[in-house]
Amino acid sequence: MQGQGDSSHAEPKFIPGLELSELYHNNVVAPILNARLPSLRYSAGLIGTGSEVLGYDTPQSMDHNWGLRLFIFLSERDLKANRRLIEKELGNKLPLKFLGYPTSFGEPDEIGVRLPDISRRRKGRVRHYVVLLTIGGFMREHLGLQDYKRIKLREWLGLSQQKLLEVTRGRIFRDDLGIKTILQHFRYYPRDIWLYLMASQWQKIAEEEAFVARTSAVGDELGSRIISSRIAQELMELCFLMERRYAPYSKWFGKAFSELETARELKPILARVLESESVTERERCMSKGYQIVAAKHNSLHITDPISTRVSRYYGRPYMVIHGERFAGELRRRIESKEIRKLSLTESMK
Repeated sequence: MQGQGDSSHAEPKFIPGLELSELYHNNVVAPILNARLPSLRYSAGLIGTGSEVLGYDTPQSMDHNWGLRLFIFLSERDLKANRRLIEKELGNKLPLKFLGYPTSFGEPDEIGVRLPDISRRRKGRVRHYVVLLTIGGFMREHLGLQDYKRIKLREWLGLSQQKLLEVTRGRIFRDDLGIKTILQHFRYYPRDIWLYLMASQWQKIAEEEAFVARTSAVGDELGSRIISSRIAQELMELCFLMERRYAPYSKWFGKAFSELETARELKPILARVLESESVTERERCMSKGYQIVAAKHNSLHITDPISTRVSRYYGRPYMVIHGERFAGELRRRIESKEIRKLSLTESMK
């Protein structure tokens, strides 16, 4: 362990952020807390924003909001009673560095970004990135939930998948307060919301699937490519839903998709759709992609089996899967009258 006496100027070896945060807690932060407040009950971990929370950080990630940071979750009572004491203890007793990384950070900039502070201390204290808060406070700030214990079914539709992923993909290192159990409630959507989102996703596909060839037929090759790309993304998002995985935002979308079971067969097909120089080849590959995703739907056994064959679009020479068939069957399986009556277009961007 490198402590206050460390004078090395060498760049520290990259350690994945979740691992680094856990080492920091176990070897540095926890001993300070245990020495000063041995009976304190708390949970510690790293969840929320940051590529390291998703396990996707690389050395490039080290340039902002990355490093020796973690959350300490306390009860409302303990946070009120001990915040100042804990802040003082950490500020005074944290080493200047741990494993070569500075423990001190600068003030947040105009968009909230904090960088490691090479000036080390301010007024004799480490300006650390150990955040003290309650789980209720975290849920209000991160998910916008005023009462995470009583979420109405329809409220789930207002929660972004990226945010839900950030809540459920981090790591809790110590858990006196049962934070893991609380976070488990957000592991995935309730069944009726899951069915509704899949139905909506199929409806999105149904809205445009005939246009891949139709646009090309009137000489709009660029339009055909754009629509093909959009449907490819809709199919990918549908695969996340079918495998009960939250989809991240665009930076990590393709990487996360590659981790899905369906991606092994579907990814090369979609790549050929995007690379195709002819609408005939594009439509052929897209049809194969539809069939793969339709077969995956049937494997879930949540509706009666639906034909995976593509066919003409109401007599026109455009081959489609007729996504509305899947949308309709899924919608009929929704038990909540409130959710079932929602227009499928309400989830469309």
